[in-house]
Amino acid sequence: MDVVRDLAIIILAIESLIVGGLLIVLILQVIQLTRILRNEVMPILHSADETVRTVRGTTVFVSENLVTPMVRASSFASGVLQALRILVRRG
Repeated sequence: MDVVRDLAIIILAIESLIVGGLLIVLILQVIQLTRILRNEVMPILHSADETVRTVRGTTVFVSENLVTPMVRASSFASGVLQALRILVRRG
């Protein structure tokens, strides 16, 4: 029975060494993944943020210089048409 116990202890010790080595490899892989995320994903996020800012600026420009004047002109034309309809009905 002593041989079985000694063999079990040796097997458990070898298993612990293997698990410890694999844990070290896992930690190194997590560190490498963190570096990749920092060095490659962050520039992509900055680029996306810059694109969103450009789109926002373009939207404001188009709204102020095209849409707003068109809405005002359309509103004015609609008001004039309605006034003419009212005047034609009375006359």
